[in-house]
Amino acid sequence: MHMKFLGIIPARYGSTRLEGKPLADINGKPMIRWVYEKAQTAMEDVYVATDDRRIFNAVEGFGGKAVMTSKEHATGTNRCLEAFEVIAGKFGRDFDVIVNIQGDEPMMNPEQIQILKDCFDDKNTELATLVIPVTDATDLVNESEVFVTFNKNMYALYFSRAVIPVVYGVEKKDWMKFNLYYKHLGLYAFTSDALQKFANLQQSNLEKMEKLEQNRWLENGGSIKIGITEHQSIPVDTYEDLERIRKII
Repeated sequence: MHMKFLGIIPARYGSTRLEGKPLADINGKPMIRWVYEKAQTAMEDVYVATDDRRIFNAVEGFGGKAVMTSKEHATGTNRCLEAFEVIAGKFGRDFDVIVNIQGDEPMMNPEQIQILKDCFDDKNTELATLVIPVTDATDLVNESEVFVTFNKNMYALYFSRAVIPVVYGVEKKDWMKFNLYYKHLGLYAFTSDALQKFANLQQSNLEKMEKLEQNRWLENGGSIKIGITEHQSIPVDTYEDLERIRKII
């Protein structure tokens, strides 16, 4: 069966650390356009889901597709669901899988989307996400990283801001000699059923404690298929990140 994939890039104007972030100029193109064009090389149907006219107009201005969504969404997943419903309703098209693409990662590699899509070759996959092997020991002390453990069938066991697993009886600086660690990259893909179910679940305890919404799915008994990528992606959260990306690009 040939699956139909829909790419959605949630893009809010109001970011606490960098307002108007999706429109930030990177070498003559707004950040959202870099992401959009990369996503398009990996999938046919890509839409930006935004709560702001300025972003909507910018996307349509460069020939991209965008939909307006509510300002009220607490999470990107809920924004994704609304966008999916708007797109499916407006164009009457059925999509099997919705890929939630981070709007603030202009360095995203289209191959990452392909790896996510391939996760659905396993017919039991309801939700999939990407991880990257840790190669630099400083990641183990970086507060903003999220770590994940998974089983032999490539399904997540748990996501944590703590470094998991602990190597018992060994100093943290030596852990990487004993174990290959994986950190989470925030790209997700959902079957349309899983997306609806996910967005309608109550926030769970482990989600609230860790501030990681994927734990809501696990805590409710859902499964998350893991795809491994080697491509390091750099999210833009601050003005410094933006400067760094401009130099790299």
